[in-house]
Amino acid sequence: MNHQQTTWRKTRRLACIVGTVLLSACTEFTAMNPVQPAMTSSIDADRSNGGLGFAETRSFDVLVNKNRVHLIAIGLLSAADKHAVVRYVYSDDGGQHWSKAIDVITPKPPSMVTRGNDIQLAVSGNKLVALWQTTGEIPGMGPMVSVYSHDGGKSWQASSNPAANNAGDQSHIDVVATDNGAFHAVWLDDRDENGYQGVRYGRSDDGGMHWQKSVTLDDTSCSCCWNKITVSPSGALNVLYRDMEVRDMTLSQSLDNGVSWQKSVRVGDFGWKFDGCPHVGGGLAFSSANIMHSVVWTGIEQKQGLYYLRSVDAGKLWSAPVKLGDRALHGDIAALGDQRVRAVWDATGPDGSAVSSTQSKDGGLTWADTIQWSITRHNAVHPRIVPTQNGFLLLWTEKHGKRGSQLVTVFVE
Repeated sequence: MNHQQTTWRKTRRLACIVGTVLLSACTEFTAMNPVQPAMTSSIDADRSNGGLGFAETRSFDVLVNKNRVHLIAIGLLSAADKHAVVRYVYSDDGGQHWSKAIDVITPKPPSMVTRGNDIQLAVSGNKLVALWQTTGEIPGMGPMVSVYSHDGGKSWQASSNPAANNAGDQSHIDVVATDNGAFHAVWLDDRDENGYQGVRYGRSDDGGMHWQKSVTLDDTSCSCCWNKITVSPSGALNVLYRDMEVRDMTLSQSLDNGVSWQKSVRVGDFGWKFDGCPHVGGGLAFSSANIMHSVVWTGIEQKQGLYYLRSVDAGKLWSAPVKLGDRALHGDIAALGDQRVRAVWDATGPDGSAVSSTQSKDGGLTWADTIQWSITRHNAVHPRIVPTQNGFLLLWTEKHGKRGSQLVTVFVE
């Protein structure tokens, strides 16, 4: 990479940051199909920190596999520590109690990981794969790191980079496992060195030990928004990402275990054109009836906000967007059974950022009152949600006073 290309990349990264600042200054606009629920509070709900033993939590990922909740996180063991560690825990009762924390091997430090560019975890039986971004030769950039466990997370080994380029820059990673035991990863990189990030995909058929040659799903995408890869009940792979020319969220799908890919329609056809990056991805979930549920954010004038959409035909057509919350930004969504769907998000107000959610009991057709789950003035951000046997588990990080960011988990029936 020559000096001119490096300067161009740094300029685009700066443009993304500036764009985010400008977006945050925008006013709230009228929704397309607005939901205006009354705000209630549940800040006295039972909450825990996931049993990780961190003085500060910098990043995490969570998923459910065969009723077991798996949680991996990056943090500091004490406020005086300068180097973060990676730890893994699990819960067999929906997040109410957690296993003893296990230290995960770190062949290269998780120095580039932040909220919105989080560590990622996938599970298939006793096989686990974790991915994160580390610092490379150029400040602010770096390659992907891959580790795996074949004994249920008790021990971990390092493996090769799914991108096969340790001199490159791979960020905004996600990974998922399919029922056949394959692991599927997506990430952003600019291997073409044209100043733009592209969406890349790689597959491992041996539990993360080796990765097949990666392929490009889209050679131009938004540079700083997280990606989401999920598996439908029918086994199809679905990648939700923010496109480039029009900054709407787009769905790419594979029906043959990642061998070939088709670019589907936009998930929320807002037509948002913006020369910058909002640093906001989306959420995607499936009900047992194979209905797709998604939350996406747009910054387009007159419609800025977080929206819910549903598809009953495997992503070909999407419902009209329904606006969620007030000033909602980073969102996630989960489904339980055929009818229960819960969306969660953070929103900034006069008392800082707070985490709220709403639930639908009819498959996303109507939505209940919004409930705030985080404590006021605790600056809660980047919530996640997963379905459990009897409800939902909400997780986020929050910072209050001079303490480092803390992981918070709340079980919701």
